[in-house]
Amino acid sequence: MIVNVSYGTVQTILTCDLNMHRVAAKFVPRILTPEQKEHRVAICQELRQRAVDDPSFMSRVITGDVGWVHGYDPETKQQSLLWKSPGSPGPKKARQSCSATKSKLIVFFDIRGIVHHEYIPEGQTVKAEFCCKVLRRLRKDIRRKRLELWCAGNCLLHEDNAPSRRALVTREFLAHKGIITLPHPSYSPDLAPCDFFLFPKMKLQLKGRCFDRVEEIQRESQNVLGTPREQDFQHAFQQWQRRWDRCVAAQGDYFEGDTAQT
Repeated sequence: MIVNVSYGTVQTILTCDLNMHRVAAKFVPRILTPEQKEHRVAICQELRQRAVDDPSFMSRVITGDVGWVHGYDPETKQQSLLWKSPGSPGPKKARQSCSATKSKLIVFFDIRGIVHHEYIPEGQTVKAEFCCKVLRRLRKDIRRKRLELWCAGNCLLHEDNAPSRRALVTREFLAHKGIITLPHPSYSPDLAPCDFFLFPKMKLQLKGRCFDRVEEIQRESQNVLGTPREQDFQHAFQQWQRRWDRCVAAQGDYFEGDTAQT
């Protein structure tokens, strides 16, 4: 059926009468199924309850993940802003992308700061056997840097659901060493402190800088890893708790980019 209504009338109805406006689609890691949303809610509720029941819960958590650090990562739009006079033309800049030269970083931290980090050798595949070697080195650093946690034997490990971490070899290693792990829902970088706090904070300081060799990338990113203060890590864990609430309020859907503050 054809309705003889002008474009302007349609715009008025949508914007004035229905109070609607056009927005760009929000990019998300994955279109979640109802079951995945329920799982996200269930895990957030579980973690929230454990934090309520145990005042020491957050101080016992060591969270970690793997991320790429590039030799060149383009500046953000904010970093590219330049001053100009009213009569001068606006600055132009060619579209750029991340460089192929990069290094893969594994990092673990707690509410006090970095506990362990290392760079994965070029060509090394992150399989279960390598994951176990990393966990052995993490244990050594826990003993060296968090002696009270080591002696109490009650630290809690939080990682994502990468295949190497779900593998039987890794799970047997964790069980043998008595390492308690925390659940993490699939496709949920918005609920992983490395992804919403440490990696963005680190990469922001490296954006726009150019490194030609992997050794330079590793040296500079290691320097940047040392810049967050203890209160920054404390804030990240507080933010993590707020994100549990936001995930539950969103009924398991992604909430990044919503108007509520993180």
